[in-house]
Amino acid sequence: MGYLNFYKEYSKTNLKLGYIFIFAIKMNESRRYFIEIAYDGRNYHGWQKQKNAMSVQEKLEEAISTLFRRPIGIMGSGRTDSGVHALQQFAHFDLDQDFENEYFIKRINGLLPQDIAIYSIFPVKENAHARFDADFRRYEYHITFRKEPFLLGEAWHFYYDLDLAAMSSATNLLLGRQNFECFSRKKTNVKTFECEINNASWEQTGSGLVFHIQANRFLRGMVRAIVGTLIKVGTHKLDNAGFLEILAKKDRDLAGKSAPAQGLFLTKVNYPNRIYK
Repeated sequence: MGYLNFYKEYSKTNLKLGYIFIFAIKMNESRRYFIEIAYDGRNYHGWQKQKNAMSVQEKLEEAISTLFRRPIGIMGSGRTDSGVHALQQFAHFDLDQDFENEYFIKRINGLLPQDIAIYSIFPVKENAHARFDADFRRYEYHITFRKEPFLLGEAWHFYYDLDLAAMSSATNLLLGRQNFECFSRKKTNVKTFECEINNASWEQTGSGLVFHIQANRFLRGMVRAIVGTLIKVGTHKLDNAGFLEILAKKDRDLAGKSAPAQGLFLTKVNYPNRIYK
């Protein structure tokens, strides 16, 4: 569809709604764009689009496709599980139309549900990839020791005391590049289970704990499995020697039960300068 026909149809549609939305668009060569996204994951079955369940990716594709009146697929920087939140997530898509960023953000956020937001959009080099070009990702896991009505769905309410010193000692064993198959969801189709964790620590808050972890990549279910296993250390059901044995044997059944999804937040995805125009 050419620019003039698109503009006429778009204006006609919006005149029926009682207003004209001026969205400057013209046909152009295809360009790649990154969008910065945040969402509350409690109403979604994870990031990735699925046949019989609602996902964040599906809602975003529906909104962007509605705005530009054509099917548009997006690729995310990674998958988050059902119920997991994102303070910062990125995705890319290709488009052969120019537009004004400010109008795009306002219009697209009007089409999205209240628990998903787009914060920014920017052009990148044509070969930039939201998933494969990320040089690190950062997660937080939130635990509260008391009943907190305003943290419902945003933290794990844990009822027992935890030995923070023991957990911190075991956390140090995660640092560096190593095989983390023991913390990966079973039947995960990946080329390698190696990840490089360059930061992992616990922070004590007024009424709980926050676990911070940063790595070049994460396996499916990895952070929640790590937290669940460190909780076993904190309740003295596992020591450092046992933790090292779990890593060495690469067996998910030996690690702890995964922590609940609601306490997990994807907080940062970082990219090298080479992807930007």
